[in-house]
Amino acid sequence: MGQLGVGVMIRQLGGNADSVEAFTAAVGKKITALALVDNELLFTFDDGSKVKLFDDGQSCCESRYMRTDDNLDYFVGGELMNAEVRDAPDEEDEYGECHEVQFLVVTTSKGAFTMANHNEHNGYYGGFWVVAAKVE
Repeated sequence: MGQLGVGVMIRQLGGNADSVEAFTAAVGKKITALALVDNELLFTFDDGSKVKLFDDGQSCCESRYMRTDDNLDYFVGGELMNAEVRDAPDEEDEYGECHEVQFLVVTTSKGAFTMANHNEHNGYYGGFWVVAAKVE
């Protein structure tokens, strides 16, 4: 991964206690809906609670987005068990600029699926800050 951008560095300084709390509270719950909406992975659980996982590291001039090739509907009905991030090799886009990818692997009782977080930038920004947040 390239150098960290200001957005990621500032968020790292603030810590991730809220994110850990939001995700930990969701572990073990049965998933009733799961969707990728506006670059956020949105979980709805059988108790009515919701949590989203997303890359919150945005700095000035970056293009960040999340994608998956997996069928998220398959995992509805399973219990959320774990999530981890895994770095992937950086790529260079057609204009010679940096294209970073970081995988978010989510494990459920029905198996695991992979989300790919992308960050395209000119090399002065970079990094990822994948967090969890409760949805009200």
